[in-house]
Amino acid sequence: MGKSDMLIRGATVADAEHLVRFINMAADDLPLHFWKQSVGPEGDPWAFGLERAARDHGSFTWRNAWMTEVEGQVAACLLGYPAEDDPAPIDPDTPAVLVPLMELEALAPGSWYLNVLATYDGFRGQGCGSALLAHAETVARDLGRDTISLIAADTHHDAVRLYAAKGFTAVARRPVVKGDWAVDAQEWILFTKRF
Repeated sequence: MGKSDMLIRGATVADAEHLVRFINMAADDLPLHFWKQSVGPEGDPWAFGLERAARDHGSFTWRNAWMTEVEGQVAACLLGYPAEDDPAPIDPDTPAVLVPLMELEALAPGSWYLNVLATYDGFRGQGCGSALLAHAETVARDLGRDTISLIAADTHHDAVRLYAAKGFTAVARRPVVKGDWAVDAQEWILFTKRF
């Protein structure tokens, strides 16, 4: 595949259905876990996630996302936003499963936080992740940030290799808190890259 076959574009509200899947893929079904809790046994967790992705505000919104298309098909997604310069203390009512993630995020204040980088299975190994990481640097630089931060699970071996190859450094780790969330990961790893 040549680079001319790949297009990176800002997401639109019409991409919300893809965005929901990418958000969930990147976090090993943790979003779906929370969506299920939010809607209860009678609700539709995917519809709840879709509603969140289609809104105009918040972190998990199409406004903070970019899509990679390969030959006209959505193949991969990047979602990120500027981290707080002065992170607030973690609310004591925060679900325990989220606390280690919030602790790690707070260790990279003022960075551009790359929250989601995900590629559909059929498009893996075609350079989508590398292209989106390069695009993330452009976005961060345009916003006056000189560092990108991201968190990966220790079970995301391909992603961890990609981040290391692209100059990201592992700077902190926290144990994964599972509760009733079924996942194999044992550690969350905070990576940063200054440019």
